[in-house]
Amino acid sequence: MSAIVTAPPALRADAPAACAAGGCTITPADEELVRELMVRFGDKWSLRAMDELYEHGAMRFSRLRDRLDGISQKMLTQTLRQLERDGVVARQVYAEVPPRVDYALTPLGVELTEALCGVWEWAIRHGAAVAASRDAFDAQNRPQARIRLAGRR
Repeated sequence: MSAIVTAPPALRADAPAACAAGGCTITPADEELVRELMVRFGDKWSLRAMDELYEHGAMRFSRLRDRLDGISQKMLTQTLRQLERDGVVARQVYAEVPPRVDYALTPLGVELTEALCGVWEWAIRHGAAVAASRDAFDAQNRPQARIRLAGRR
């Protein structure tokens, strides 16, 4: 069974310094922005595209598509356009024949990718615990388990 943390962030020892000092004021607009960004960067392809650009630097569309196994041209185009709109990816067009377009992370994109690295590290560190928790939950919530529990009432 997992431990439950009940203290608000300002009282937890592991809270960010600004929150621990009582400086964490979250407005409804802040909440909405965070929610939007979590949805945006939590989709199937955005983080993977950002990670490839972070690890390998600027690259052409076709090279990025080859590195993202399973992504369609249309989905990669949509993903890169949204990341460009959010300011985390820059698109550089070169006047060459054939035309060349490179994509790279902006400084904002580099900072975001590095910040999200903590999520990857957390997942790697706690993957076994999450898997065990899921297994325990699934075992308790199987249809046969629910039928047995219903019979005990």
